Amino acid sequence: MGYSLCRIWMLFLLFCVGEERQMAPPGLVQSSCHSRIFWMKLNKLLLQGKFFQLEINDPYTGPVPLDDKLASRCGYVLSEDVWGNPVFRASVLACHVVNEADELFSLTVNIKISSFASMRAAVTYTYPMFCSYSSWASREIVCEENYMEVSVKTDVPAVSNDYTVAWMSALPETQNVAYQVWQLMFVSPSGRKRILVSDAAKLGYSFNNTLSRVYLRAPYHSNESEISVVSGVDMNMITSTSMYRQRWLLLLIDMTVSCPLDGTSFTDTTLTWTVPSVIPTLVLQESTFLSKTILMGVDGQHIVNPDKNNYLLEHNKTHIGITIPIGAEGGKLKSSISGGVYGIIYSIDLFLEHTWTDADWQTTKYTVIKSITTPFMPRIPTVINNTLPEEKIFNVAFGHFLPDVSLVAIAIGNVPFTLREAQHHGYKIYETPFSNGTKEFILEVSFDDPYVLKEYVNRNETKYTLLVNYTISTGPEMIPYYHSAEVECVIADIEIPEAVGYCDEGNLYLAIPGFGLHQYWNLYLGTKLLNRHTANTNGYLATTNATHLILQIPLFAVGVIYEEVSFQKIKARFDVALRKVRTMETLQTFSVSCNFNSPAFILCYPDGTVIISAQMKTVPGIDMSRTQLRDSSCKPKEYNKGHAFFKFHVTTCGTSVRFEGDHIVYENEISYEKETLQGQGHSTITRDPDYRLTVLCYYRAKETVMLGAFISKPSASHPSGSGTVVPRSNSAVHRRIRQALNVVSRVSKSESFMDFYEPNVVILKRPTESVFLEVELKDESPDTELYLDNCWVTGSLDFNSTPRWNITVDGCEINGSEYVAVFCSVAASSRVRHPSHFKRLAVRTLTHRLEQVYVHCSVAACSAANTLPGIPCRGQCSPSTERNAFPGHNSAHLQGYVLAGPVWIVESDLR
Repeated sequence: MGYSLCRIWMLFLLFCVGEERQMAPPGLVQSSCHSRIFWMKLNKLLLQGKFFQLEINDPYTGPVPLDDKLASRCGYVLSEDVWGNPVFRASVLACHVVNEADELFSLTVNIKISSFASMRAAVTYTYPMFCSYSSWASREIVCEENYMEVSVKTDVPAVSNDYTVAWMSALPETQNVAYQVWQLMFVSPSGRKRILVSDAAKLGYSFNNTLSRVYLRAPYHSNESEISVVSGVDMNMITSTSMYRQRWLLLLIDMTVSCPLDGTSFTDTTLTWTVPSVIPTLVLQESTFLSKTILMGVDGQHIVNPDKNNYLLEHNKTHIGITIPIGAEGGKLKSSISGGVYGIIYSIDLFLEHTWTDADWQTTKYTVIKSITTPFMPRIPTVINNTLPEEKIFNVAFGHFLPDVSLVAIAIGNVPFTLREAQHHGYKIYETPFSNGTKEFILEVSFDDPYVLKEYVNRNETKYTLLVNYTISTGPEMIPYYHSAEVECVIADIEIPEAVGYCDEGNLYLAIPGFGLHQYWNLYLGTKLLNRHTANTNGYLATTNATHLILQIPLFAVGVIYEEVSFQKIKARFDVALRKVRTMETLQTFSVSCNFNSPAFILCYPDGTVIISAQMKTVPGIDMSRTQLRDSSCKPKEYNKGHAFFKFHVTTCGTSVRFEGDHIVYENEISYEKETLQGQGHSTITRDPDYRLTVLCYYRAKETVMLGAFISKPSASHPSGSGTVVPRSNSAVHRRIRQALNVVSRVSKSESFMDFYEPNVVILKRPTESVFLEVELKDESPDTELYLDNCWVTGSLDFNSTPRWNITVDGCEINGSEYVAVFCSVAASSRVRHPSHFKRLAVRTLTHRLEQVYVHCSVAACSAANTLPGIPCRGQCSPSTERNAFPGHNSAHLQGYVLAGPVWIVESDLR
């Protein structure tokens, strides 16, 4: 029984209500035909602010809206090129294409454009395309972005001998093939599946035949597909056979198709796209494989000479590779922001055509279309300081950027400016383009701008710092990016002042330029800031004029340095240091030095040296060579008829020490060694006057640095290191009560108190070892007894330093939480003639709080001469009422002070 197929061609005239149809305006559409593919590109500039849709205009059924499902099944692609222009591609075997003898093809597309997302009031432009293609290969495969397509000539039903067994295994399936109906059989790891063509369309496949060809179009990742790896490239493969049966004919056609899924790799400078040279499922007899031509293209255009554009097209037995430099012509660089970091992305549209022959298929044309975009590549902008110091203008370059970057705002010193505000403020901002298509932004700011930071550095330089924050927008999305920079420039634009010094009879003078004082630098006297308060306190006179600060310093003021002191003259110097305000670095020392003549003075040096030029005015006059200090061996160094010159240390010549408020007072006296004659009986005769001169030096107990000396009268408050000479009459001497003790302290090496550490020797103790302290009373009568009144431990030699831990209070040892003290007995020996003149104390630490330990003690003495009648001395530790009964043991009138240390407390392995 025979059948005949009649096709009735009908033409319908469609009338569309409310829709305007017209030809596309010039410049909107560009189209071409490459590799049997329709290419159409829309101009994005003419679509700005518009919405568009595409329809496929079927000549028989009318417009068909284009969607993703239809596109992959029917052979369409709608995407964008790297420039953002909409691109439409269609296979010449796509649905709704008019095919004339497999040589001439036409496709009409409706372009609908509207100002509204709902596409109301849309204007429709009808755009026909034509393609001529007659050089068909036996098999042609197209790997598009969203579909795979294979077409073969129907007059080539050859079957490979090597594959006969597999094909013969499919013959039982053909027994069920209906007459004159195409069916498809898919072979996958899960088995075989035979479906009708009509059912294949429901699965997203498109199968059809033309005058001379049969084709299959399939989406990627369908249920019937599988993933395989060929030469390191993932391939999506569909193994299928089309079957057609007539009475006497069974037609089996291999419709296997395999397309690469990726194959891209990237470096910082290139991208590489790799495709297998030989795909086993497509070349069954690899030994007969012969590669004929390999062509590449960019943006739909064949590249005849890839080297001209620095493209690299290479191939071997396993791979075909295309390498493109990042930023090469034909692609597009785009700015991008990722995680707050500026970078670029490079995109390019490539295609590859590989033609080969083999024994089974004669000729195969294999086309792959691939849009490639690199991963985000960070490109941290650079800030280049092009400042010329002599112009005193910052010139800062910020780049490099692609053309899609715009500078929208800046902030100078955290003060924000729009570009208009910045230019109005006086900043210059402009762009500099480069030949490679990039650009940079230039910013110019004056050093004198109020938002530029200025800092005095080095000796005579100013560091100018420009803090700038850039705000740029990237791409058409205008994504903001922020970048901060700090630019510095140092120039020598400051003049260091020079001082002038001079003197008169009793003063030294320094004239110092006033420019920059308190702004860049300050004056310092030692470690103290020399301000108006310090000047007034030390007795200086400070005056200013339009250009200078003038300091008048009395000869015996605090801070005067005595370079030479002799019987004939005093050579005095005064130094002031010029220091930076911020760093305290000393830049220069201003000095004035002069010689002075002074008949009488006392100098109390910070190191304890005392120099006295004493003027003796007595009637009758005395022989100055016979004057002496308390220790009769301390004679004048020089003398003349009316003056005597003494130099001694406060620890020698019988000098005593006591406390007055917050001062330590050292006392000695100058006396005259009288010449006496023996008279009758027990009487003596002298021709010399009875005259004494008391010498006092005052030091502040809490001062660690003593500065200078004064000659002055006693007062309630004495500056540190001041001295006084007080004449005393003979009767006053007899009535005077001694208010100072001559005491010394030493540290013993053991509890035997036989061997002691020498002065200036480092003393090391473990935390568990005791420190053995001995205090001795000098120059007192045998019946006098020494007491340790209050003792404490500190980490400093400063009398008033804190923190402090008491170890004896009111003469009694206490057990504290940090330190423990125990009195040790004292027995008479060859060294200890009077045990009552000695006190010994063992001090031990309980917690290792300090690495350096000083022991301070205030001392008192008790004797029959300074106790109340009937109340004897009671010993070291007694009730406070009894201890307060004798004035020498009253804590309100301290009699002496000793200091021992430092003692270093170290761990055992450090000793």
